[in-house]
Amino acid sequence: MPTIKEVAKVAGVSVGTVSHVINSAVPVSEKLRAKVDAAIKALDYHPNYIARSLKTQESHTIGIVIPDMTIAFFPRVVKGAESALRQNGYSLLTITTDDDVERQHMAFSLLRSERVDGILLVMASGRGSVRHIQHIKASGMPLVCLDRIPSGITLDSVCTDSFTASQAAVDHLVAMGYRRIAILTGRLTLQNEQQRLRGYKRSLEKAGIPYERNLVWVGSFNEAQGMQVCLERLATIAPPTALFCTNGIMGIAALSAFQSSSIACPEQVALVTFDEIAIDGIFRPGITTVVQPAYEIGYHGANALLRKIKAGPHKTEILALRLPAELRVRESSMYISRSAEVITA
Repeated sequence: MPTIKEVAKVAGVSVGTVSHVINSAVPVSEKLRAKVDAAIKALDYHPNYIARSLKTQESHTIGIVIPDMTIAFFPRVVKGAESALRQNGYSLLTITTDDDVERQHMAFSLLRSERVDGILLVMASGRGSVRHIQHIKASGMPLVCLDRIPSGITLDSVCTDSFTASQAAVDHLVAMGYRRIAILTGRLTLQNEQQRLRGYKRSLEKAGIPYERNLVWVGSFNEAQGMQVCLERLATIAPPTALFCTNGIMGIAALSAFQSSSIACPEQVALVTFDEIAIDGIFRPGITTVVQPAYEIGYHGANALLRKIKAGPHKTEILALRLPAELRVRESSMYISRSAEVITA
């Protein structure tokens, strides 16, 4: 394995100059930088960032922990974070947890052992998750929560304005003439899921529609479990004429339940969901969706974390950035039944 001394020899410069180029700590002329870069490439030299971090207490690496890379929302968050960090000379280490609390705990341990400078977190939703986050906060590790915001703990956070977005989604269903509107949520231990339920209630209240507890279906972030909740409710109560899902996984679960129960969407039950769950123009019916600014959540979250790192432990103000979402209306909520139940206000 080549050393920094060998790079300096091939480039014809001092070891200090190579160090300045690698660390961007001291300005180096473009001519010398080009020589060093060429030598690094020729020797396939890789700096020992862990050793450097032991000396400088900085690794210029950020960790991001997300539940699932296969859900389209999260790669966009990662891309936004990576873009902001790259602009500031930082690298990003990504770990997925499969929404499992113990794997989240292992991710925290790994990132601390890798000496990352801070952590961006989309938390796992199960029991014990908040306790692990409290331990990370107490350790002094800079942390910013993205998308899912835990209850009972004060943290810097960046997410969608869930209350306003949820209210807009249900307002749309009301405007289309629907009155018996159910909601399928994720775990209500999360602030953003609580806010989406609040937005749903507020929209019904404005429209003078009575709130019915049996139309609030509490799911999770597991498609099979969400589908089971839908199937049970559809079989045991008078079916709603519209369903609002507060996250994309529950949106997919609802569509699966509709298919299993031979329920036509939107002819029998209209659907609006958070998060894109299909490619517009291919899937039919097109799904009316609350589109969250995933890239911007990652981008602003990363910048907030860098500011937090720079400010150090004396930073006291808490950032709570809430970004607007966009409601994209498609076919799944546009069908108006001519039944008396729907057309009566």
